[in-house]
Amino acid sequence: MNLKQGLQLKDEKSLVNGCINNDRFFQNQLYKIFVARMMGVCLRYAQTREDAEDILQEGFMQVFCCIEQFKFKSSLEAWMKKIFINCALQKLRKKENSYSFISIHCLTETASTLYIEPDTIDLKKLIQCIQNLPVVSRLVFNLYVFEGFKHKEIAEMLNISEGTSKSNLFDARQNLKKQLIEFDISKKTVAHG
Repeated sequence: MNLKQGLQLKDEKSLVNGCINNDRFFQNQLYKIFVARMMGVCLRYAQTREDAEDILQEGFMQVFCCIEQFKFKSSLEAWMKKIFINCALQKLRKKENSYSFISIHCLTETASTLYIEPDTIDLKKLIQCIQNLPVVSRLVFNLYVFEGFKHKEIAEMLNISEGTSKSNLFDARQNLKKQLIEFDISKKTVAHG
């Protein structure tokens, strides 16, 4: 069984059953297979690498504690990703008692002016830019863009209005575009200077 190439259903069941039985080999395999992907999720939600590492640790603890609840109705990765997102949201709720929201009345540009060519984006720089976003804008951006939630769902998760969710997404996109443009300009200045 080559776990690095991905899990087939039979292998996934063996992996989950091994973890349910607290078998260290299977727990180690699960960690090795998913640590990089889950760290990517954590980095998008956290403001610093240290916060992401805390979320990662908490997420794996939750996964191992709750693995018997996994019912194979989705992929193991999707199930785990939900746990890591919930850990990130819990950490942010504890850390930030008051979120700064962008009012929907602040919208002045159309969303079409915020398009960034995806092939030109450096992934590490994008994650850095996402980490620089205000907390709520970062949460809304991640939940909408990467996780595929609708504004109504995001509003319920964060206890905000749909309009506030939309305006924070708008703000996040505008902020990211500005950061990426500044990064590109400084990169060109360094390359030509």
